[in-house]
Amino acid sequence: MAKAMEALLAVVLLLFCGEWQVLRGEFDYRDALSKSILFLEAQRSGKLPQSQRVKWRGDSGLTDGKLQNVDLAGGYYDAGDNVKYGLPMAFTITTLAWGTLDYGKELKAAGEIQNARDAIRWGTDYFLKASATPNELWVQVGDPQADHNCWERPEDMDTPRSLYKIDKDTPGSEIAAETAAALAASSIVFRFTNPRYSHLLLQRSQSLFSFADRYKGTYGGECPFYCSVSGYNDELLWAASWLYRATKSSYYSNYIIQHDDVKAYVNEFNWDLKYAGIQVLLTDLYFQGEAQFSAYRSNAERFVCSLLPGSPIRSVKTTPGGLLYVRDGANTQYVTSAAFLMARYSDLLSAKKRTLSCGNTLFKPNDVMGFAKLQIDYLLGRNPLGISYMVGYGSKYPRQPHHRGASVVSIHQQPRKIKCIEGFMNWFHKDSSNPNTLIGAIVGGPDKYDRFVDLRTKSSMLEPTTYINSPLVGVLAKFEITLRNNKLVHGSLSINPPWCVQQFVSKSKLESDAGPGEGRDFEFEIRTRQETLQWTSKPGGGRKGWISGLPDSSEPNGKDLVDGNPKAGDKPVDPDGGDGASCARHSPRKGPICRDNGRS
Repeated sequence: MAKAMEALLAVVLLLFCGEWQVLRGEFDYRDALSKSILFLEAQRSGKLPQSQRVKWRGDSGLTDGKLQNVDLAGGYYDAGDNVKYGLPMAFTITTLAWGTLDYGKELKAAGEIQNARDAIRWGTDYFLKASATPNELWVQVGDPQADHNCWERPEDMDTPRSLYKIDKDTPGSEIAAETAAALAASSIVFRFTNPRYSHLLLQRSQSLFSFADRYKGTYGGECPFYCSVSGYNDELLWAASWLYRATKSSYYSNYIIQHDDVKAYVNEFNWDLKYAGIQVLLTDLYFQGEAQFSAYRSNAERFVCSLLPGSPIRSVKTTPGGLLYVRDGANTQYVTSAAFLMARYSDLLSAKKRTLSCGNTLFKPNDVMGFAKLQIDYLLGRNPLGISYMVGYGSKYPRQPHHRGASVVSIHQQPRKIKCIEGFMNWFHKDSSNPNTLIGAIVGGPDKYDRFVDLRTKSSMLEPTTYINSPLVGVLAKFEITLRNNKLVHGSLSINPPWCVQQFVSKSKLESDAGPGEGRDFEFEIRTRQETLQWTSKPGGGRKGWISGLPDSSEPNGKDLVDGNPKAGDKPVDPDGGDGASCARHSPRKGPICRDNGRS
């Protein structure tokens, strides 16, 4: 039996190597697409509409803005807390609008186009309120420190709804420009279905862009949670790029050329760093005949080359199981955004019948699309643990997302107010599945060794965010329709990535004198180009897991990495990742900026 198990594992692991082919029907992308949009409804703030599909949520934040006599009800909570942050919310809407524009036909064919538009409008309606006064933008609602010191449903929150804004005396070009980008991209989404609303969005976008450019400065008010380390030049170019796509005005194309940063080589795309998105967006326009943007093509290709296994200039590592890994703390945000850009660039190459040159290595468009698909498939369950990192997708998925609303019983089931400390005592520390399933949420994901702990206190692994999901929508629509039309995404990467298994070494010991029910030791080594990992399973259900080849073989405090059972002697973990692991919203360009009190 042990020999048969070894042989099976060897075959499965070796499948990671060499050529691969993505076949039709492996995942239900239609289901994943629907759920990825549904998650955004769980993040809504304000008065919920009759069409609200996430029924366990209720109205919240109805008096937001009252402290300054403005109406700031609405918008989205960014993650598992009850604060509304302007920068990540705007990036969520920009990327969601981009996917809706470029994969609109696919979304319509999948029956999700209206849900995508509704999700966009929930954000843009809020931005119109927040930018009602010229040269002024409300950028945050809620005191983050007070909010993170409580574990309350959004419907119950009684922490200060402090207000933060930028103006000509307190500028914040990053947030103003990102909001301008969101409104410009969204104006194109609504151009034919609601021309009047589209025009309003475009006008407001132009006004915010002028404000961001005229009063330049970095806003630090969202630190330490959303600190912009990359500066504001990328957001200004990002907004100008979207305004050019929306208007075709030479003013914006000239602005891009005069203020370009062609030498900006990056290997990630996120709420703070927009250069890769700019490069792919402008390369699209270049391929359509806009010759003035030719310089952006090389850096767009370099971005893609920095991700692809087999590329000589690859700079982003993967986990042993093949997931792109940029840094600790909501790493899946970099995976979904990279997958979206790779999918878009693959489409551009296919349309022009071109290949991608990474040094002296050539890649076909389907090689690029195939690797993007491998990333999404990893998130949906093709990974060493066989777990879907999308809540509610498949049969094995995270049961304890780090999320206040989902982890506390619904207000419709228990209307009595659940106060701050009671939430911690009775719900946060309760070691059981959340009472409300946060369907569609992509959680922060595994660590760099594919390890994952389904424990609410592990916020870096269990906390979802809106901007993890937003780039995913277009990609899932693409995969759903491509496979429905029986068009295989066929990659022929004859490569040897670092995580490709080079040798499988059995170390199993068949103990003939094992007692009844004790089982046998089962050990094996996986030797890859990157490292050597060892797995062990002890008789009688003893400790098991990866035990060597890692910088730190000890497991995070809380649960065993494999079976999830608490270990004897575990110490209590501070709420919201007080163990120091909670850096989900650190600055993307430099090291993690964790919360002072570890709460999220």
